This record gives sequence, C-alpha cells and structure tokens, in this order.
Amino acid sequence: MLSNHFQNGMDTARLVWSRLPHSEEGELDGVGLLSAVNNRNGVESLDYEVIENYAYREEQAQRGKLYVGYNVAVKWFFALLIGIGTGLAAVFINISVENFAGWKFALTFNIIQKSYLAGCLIYILINLALVFSSVYIITQFAPAAAGSGIPEIKGYLNGIDIPGILLFRTLIGKIFGSIGSVGGGLALGKEGPLVHTGACIASLLGQGGSTKYHLSSRWLQGFKSDRDRRDLVTCGCAAGVAAAFRAPVGGVLFALEEVTSWWRSQLMWRVFFTSAIVAVVVRAAMGWCKSGNCGHFGSGGFIIWDISDGQEDYSFKELLPMAVIGVIGGLLGALFNQLTIYVTRWRRNYLHKKGNRVKVYEACLISVITSVISFGLPLLRKCSPCPDSDPDSEIECPRVPGMYGNYVNFYCSKDKEYNDLATIFFNTQVMFYALAVVTFGTAVPAGQFVPGIMIGSTYGRLVGIFTVNHYKKLNIEEGTYALLGAASFLGGSMRMTVSLCVIMVEITNNLKLLPLIMLVLLISKAVGDAFNEGLYEEQARLRGIPLLESRPKYKMRKMTARDACGNQKVLSLPRVVKVADVVSILRSNKHNGFPVIDHTRNGETLVIGLMLRSHLLVLLQSKIDFQHSPLPCDPRGGSRAIRHNFSEFAKPVSSKGISINDIHLSSNDLEMYIDLAPFSNPSPYVVPEDMSLTKVYNLFRQLGLRHIFVIPRASHVIGVITRKDLLIEEESGDSAILELQSTSVRAQQHEKRMLVGNADVERPLLSGLLIQDHTPS
Repeated sequence: MLSNHFQNGMDTARLVWSRLPHSEEGELDGVGLLSAVNNRNGVESLDYEVIENYAYREEQAQRGKLYVGYNVAVKWFFALLIGIGTGLAAVFINISVENFAGWKFALTFNIIQKSYLAGCLIYILINLALVFSSVYIITQFAPAAAGSGIPEIKGYLNGIDIPGILLFRTLIGKIFGSIGSVGGGLALGKEGPLVHTGACIASLLGQGGSTKYHLSSRWLQGFKSDRDRRDLVTCGCAAGVAAAFRAPVGGVLFALEEVTSWWRSQLMWRVFFTSAIVAVVVRAAMGWCKSGNCGHFGSGGFIIWDISDGQEDYSFKELLPMAVIGVIGGLLGALFNQLTIYVTRWRRNYLHKKGNRVKVYEACLISVITSVISFGLPLLRKCSPCPDSDPDSEIECPRVPGMYGNYVNFYCSKDKEYNDLATIFFNTQVMFYALAVVTFGTAVPAGQFVPGIMIGSTYGRLVGIFTVNHYKKLNIEEGTYALLGAASFLGGSMRMTVSLCVIMVEITNNLKLLPLIMLVLLISKAVGDAFNEGLYEEQARLRGIPLLESRPKYKMRKMTARDACGNQKVLSLPRVVKVADVVSILRSNKHNGFPVIDHTRNGETLVIGLMLRSHLLVLLQSKIDFQHSPLPCDPRGGSRAIRHNFSEFAKPVSSKGISINDIHLSSNDLEMYIDLAPFSNPSPYVVPEDMSLTKVYNLFRQLGLRHIFVIPRASHVIGVITRKDLLIEEESGDSAILELQSTSVRAQQHEKRMLVGNADVERPLLSGLLIQDHTPS
C-alpha cells in the first residue's frame, strides 16, 4: 500500500516536471526584469503631469464643490480599503507561514526522538516541497513577483512604468510565493514582499480590480490617471511596512524616505490613515488568534523585539563599543551589497539564461543546503539547562514543538535543556550571512529585513559580551547591543535612517534606545556610503530601472540643457496633421511626446503644446475627430465641441495601452486630418537652453515630469510672478470673483495686455526635447 502511494506520487512529480518549459522566451524574471523589456517595448515613463487640454478644462468647469468633496471622500475610502486589504494579506501570509512551519517542526521533532536521520530527511523534503511550490508559482505564473519588489515599486514611484509589477497575478504570486519561500526555511523574510503586496492591492483597487480575471467593479474605477495611482501605491507601500513590523509611523516614514520621489501634505494624511488602519487590523487578528483559532500561529509571525524591561541607562564609556557596532554594520552592509551584486550578475549572465528549469534547480538546491545546515549545526553545540522561568512569562523552556518561542530542545538528553543554535535555526525568521547572500536573487519572493536583523544581532551581541566582560557592569544587557547590531547592519545595507530608526523603536517598544539607534544608524550609513550605494539602489541598477536619484551628478553642474539634448532631431507635429502622417510617425519611432507647432501670419513658428503618443492613439482609434478640411477649428465653438471625456485618455495600468498595430484605418481614413490643438497640453514646462543641467534635473524630479521643452532664451518679458501673485483671495458675493494681486509695474500693464492679446506675439522656438535618463519617454 505504501509503495503504491509512493509510486503514484513519483508519477505525479514526473508529470509536473515534464511540463516545465525549457526556455524563458517571453518571460520576465526578477533579476533581468527590464532587460527583456528594453529589447522589445522600451522603458516608458509615467504621466504624473496634469494635461490641461480643452477636454480637461471643460470637465473641470462642469464640476462643482460637491464633486470636489466627493472626490476627496473617495480617496479616503480607498485609503481605508488599502489598509484593510493589506492588513488581511499580511495576517494570511503570517498565519500560513507559521502553520506550515509549525506542522513541519512538530513532525520533525517527533521523528528525531526515534531516528535523527529520518527526521532530517523529512525536514529536508518538507522544505523542498514548500520552496518548489514557491519557485514554480514564480516561474510559471508570476515572474514579476520574484525578489523583494521594493526596487520595482521605487522605480514606479520615481516615474518608471515597469510592465507586470502591479498585476493581479503578481499579487497572487507574491502572497503564495512568500508563504512557500519563508515557510520553506530559506534565508529571507516576507517584509519586503509585503511592501510589494500592499502596492499591488492599492493599484488593483484604483483600477477597479482585474478585467482579465473578471474580478472588476465599475464602482471602484474612480482613479485612472497615473497621478492618482501613484498616490494609492504610496499608501500601499506604507501599509506593507506597517503590516510587516506593526509599525504604522515607520511605514509612513519608509514611504517618505525610501520609495517616493514626490510628496505633498495631503498625501501624508492619507498614508498615515492607511498605516493606522493596518495596525488596527493586525492587532485585531492577533487578538483573535490568541484564543487558539489560528493553529500554530503565535506572536512569532510578526517581528517583536520587546526589551522594555532591559537596560535602563547607559554610560559614556559604552558609546565607544556602540560606535564600533556602527562601523561593523557599515562594513558588513557594504560587503553584503557588493556580494549580492556579484552573485546577481553571475546568475543573470550565466545561470538564468538557461531557462526556468535551471531556476527551479537552483532554488531547490539552495533549499537542501539550507536545511542541511539548519539541521547539522545544532549538533556542534551542547545543550544548556533552562533558566529559571518567570511566572508571568508566556514562553516555555523548552518550548512545545511547532510553537514560537526562544528555547528549543533539539536532540538534548534531558527534558529541561535547550540548544541555542537550534533556537536560531528552527524558526521562520532566522538565517545568516552567507546563506542570505546566496539566496537573495533566486526566483522566489525575498525580503532582506529579517536576515539583516539576525546578522546584525549576532555581532552586536558579541560586542555586548565583550563590553560586559571589560567594564564589569551589571546593568549592561547583551540584548540591547544585539538590537543596535541589527539596526547597524540594516542601516549599512539599506542606507535608511529616519524610517529605520522609528521602525526599530516601534518593534522594541523602548523609546529610551532612540539616541543609541540614531548613533549607530548615522555611523553605519556614513561608512557604507563610502563604498557603494544602498541595497535597493544597487538592485534597481541591476534590473535596468533608470532611477532619478535625489541628487544630480556632479558633472551636471558644467552642462546645460542644450548639452543634454545633444544633436537629437525633434519630431514635431503641425496643428492640423494628416492621419497618414501621424501613423507614419508613430510607426517610425518610439517617442511618447511630440511638440505641436503652428505658424503665424508672418511665417514664424510657434510651439502651441505637447501631444502624447497615447492621446494620438486614442484619437486614431475613435476616428470621431477626423475632418476633411486641413484648416484648424475652434474647439470653443458650438459646432466642434470636445467629444471626449478626459478619462478616455488615461492609459491602463501596467503598460497595456493601445498600440499602433492594434488600430486599423482604411485608405479614406488616412486621407483625413486631425486638429491637435484641443487635445494637446497647451502649457508644457519649458526651460531656456543655457539653464544648468543640475537645475533642470531638480525641476524634472521634484515636479515628477515626463517631458521638458528646451527653448532659446526668450526675448520678451510679459510679467513677473512673486509669492504675492499666488495669494488668491475669494471675494464675497454671488459672482465669487477671484482677484489676482499683481506685482507687475503699473506703467507696463497696458503694454502687456497688448502683447498677450496680439496674435503675432513672438514666441520662442523649440530647440530640443529632454528625455528622462536617456530612455524613450
């Protein structure tokens, strides 16, 4: 009977294995995510700028104060849904991981009482099955769910549209892949993937669900612009950190410091509200699980480092060893980043090119190695007697197999003994340096917070032991130094300061340690910055994500906007353009922005706006704006009113907009014309050609732009705007006239009105188009 079941299982495994593809053509993996994209579609920027064309202005004119209030209320409602959804996803992942691990540990500990080798084999096989399920989900179903996801989300919030990172299948792959990889005992954590999970939930809510899997609702389709989606994804990122660490304030600061490139005060309130909702959901779930409703799940599913009853004070003599911890954290963190770069490049250039089957082989091999190390190293350590238990403590010594705790009785001769190495390895939150370097980059969801915490706490505790022996002080707690070591390694690797400091304070529940954590973080970041960049920045560069960092390069100080344009030829469109010419231009290049020009009566060229490729494709597909006459029309006239809503021009999420190959036009259609003036952005951002590239860079990044026009220096000044001009006061009365307090010279007002009203006013010519980071935008 047993042999028959075993044979059936082997046949099923062979059938599943035979269906694995032999190549990865058309697939996007977690390491070379954008390498394949660059070869096919190119990296596209997001449209964070509001396109103030006639359709937008008509739509805004029809909206009253009631709609504005409704729009604000809907945004807060979405923040509530994001918090609830992310909190429930985190609880589901933690309960699943802890139960899988609990069953595994309980079964293993029962078997090793009879046979150590049999227990080791069962432990290896269970881990192998969990890891195989994770890597199979990633390689076959959701390749964009590999890795932590933070570099991709950081790129999205920086203005880069990366295909596939916010899809429904990516969300499913991230959740179930994390359960398999973390439950399988790999040297990684689920905190990074939770950030990606929160971002996916936020994006899916913003677009009303997933139309591909018939899980969409028209009631939720309220935010279709990239600008609104960016705000929702920011809330999702903060919610993911808040769910991972039960640190709502740390989640807000993580979104502000680490992932977002653009921030505003209104968004701060919604992000804070979302993180607070997550904290409430997680706390309610943990309270429900305490009554035994969640199986093996205990408080161990979330990172809790409670040392509130530990060291109360510290002396100035301890600042030196604490500073040493910061230096060690910076060095080891920089070394960790460099080693992961080497390993990731080797994987991308040699290993992962051989197909998905090799990725499965690799993850399974690492799983076996990790399991063998976890099972073998505790044998090198003798068991220690259990300490005197505190009657108020809920942790048993030794702990019950399969439940979370600090003391593990692993192959000990006596009942009241524990093995400290087994305590470290037989846990879902623990691994060490070498395994973390090797594991990071495999085709599974992987976070680095937990390995970083355990690596740092190891050398931090060693420094604490040395300090205790040297100073002979009784009030020095080794756990305090372990905490500082964890903070120093995370700071030295990820280069976070404020958000990481708050996260560590929140998970320790000890505000007295704040100055010490600040000290080691500042030192570790300074030391790490001397060698390389942070972990997420390095991983983004390896994935080909063109991030615009917070500071421009030093050599930009000596360059101008015209230098950045180079010798590129600007492809412009006339105001009234032939449909055949539009199709030809769209097929011959991959640019996503085109200047729209017109000519005055004197033959001078005027730049009247910016036209996006996506808007042109909408016009070509609808055909309702085609005209037989090559003459311009007046969009404000009753005969040719705008026939489009502004929402029609919004591009679907995850780069699945209209393609020129999807549009079919007849020969008669190609001979018709389109007046682009009503649909172009009449107020694009422009800079003079001699502006320093540093200034252009700061303007581009801080405003979240996609295109900037470079023009010759203007010859006329029609006014000067200062702060006073922007203080608009609303008068009382039925008309509610808005009064603009001008600071312009009184004597020049009449001349300026003439200049503005004159159709022949000189306008600067277009000299170039600045493309973000030299990628098609």
